[in-house]
Amino acid sequence: MTSPGRPERLRRDAERITGTLPPLLAEAERLAHTVVAGVHGRRRAGPGETFWQYRQALPGDSAERIDWRQSARSDALYVREMEWDTAQAVQIWADDALAMDYRSEGAPRAKADRARLLALALAVLLVRGGERVGLMGGPARRPVAGETQLARIALELSRSRERRPDYGTPPDEPILRGARAVFLSDFMAPRDAVFPALLRAAEAGARGAFVMILDPAEAAFPFDGRVIFHSMGRVVDFETRRARALAGAYRERLAERQAALQDFARRTGWQALVHRTTDSPRQALLWLYHAIGGPR
Repeated sequence: MTSPGRPERLRRDAERITGTLPPLLAEAERLAHTVVAGVHGRRRAGPGETFWQYRQALPGDSAERIDWRQSARSDALYVREMEWDTAQAVQIWADDALAMDYRSEGAPRAKADRARLLALALAVLLVRGGERVGLMGGPARRPVAGETQLARIALELSRSRERRPDYGTPPDEPILRGARAVFLSDFMAPRDAVFPALLRAAEAGARGAFVMILDPAEAAFPFDGRVIFHSMGRVVDFETRRARALAGAYRERLAERQAALQDFARRTGWQALVHRTTDSPRQALLWLYHAIGGPR
């Protein structure tokens, strides 16, 4: 039996959702639409019932795989390949720590905004392509296909947590074996917190990509004179009268972190990208789409 107050609660929930969902989802869909023309698809040969293409037979192909009717039309032997029709699971993490709120003067948006946009636009592309997608760290974590899952992910990305750490690390939750994983963060947390989390994902049998998102000021360190540096959560404060003298050491430390991420990617079969908030989100999305589209 439906309680009298339920329709009213549903109406309020619908108004609340529609009040936060459309801006981010609409922007993500626009971004995804601009990428569609540059995407060559994720189709590949594999177990399935849908014909994909003919290819010339290779050494090792059994006689049972030869399509003799197609081969009779030329001097070559051809194999009939079917399209892989098993949906792939992709798990996405968008860092929402306080450090991701940083936005320097002149920057188009905060790092967190760019992470959310890329996460949702990628989810749009994948779901529309029939894949299963989950957003790590929340109720939408389980990879699911369909437009309803997109709405869940958009709602999660539009929410803000009350308690957030200064710097974020990927949540300690299972990565499905054989899945793809995408981590969007500034990766500024201490090394002994960042890399064990990345290693757990790789050891779970997942492959994927991580995007290091930086504000242009973080990348260039344009500061001079007396400057007071503090973390977004005011956990760390540091004052100097000679900021320019720190630039070399800072850039060296940043380069070391970037090199460590690239080295981790090479050793584990993952891929890494450094992305500034002044860079094109379209290029980053296209890179991400292809980075997780390798052989399953």
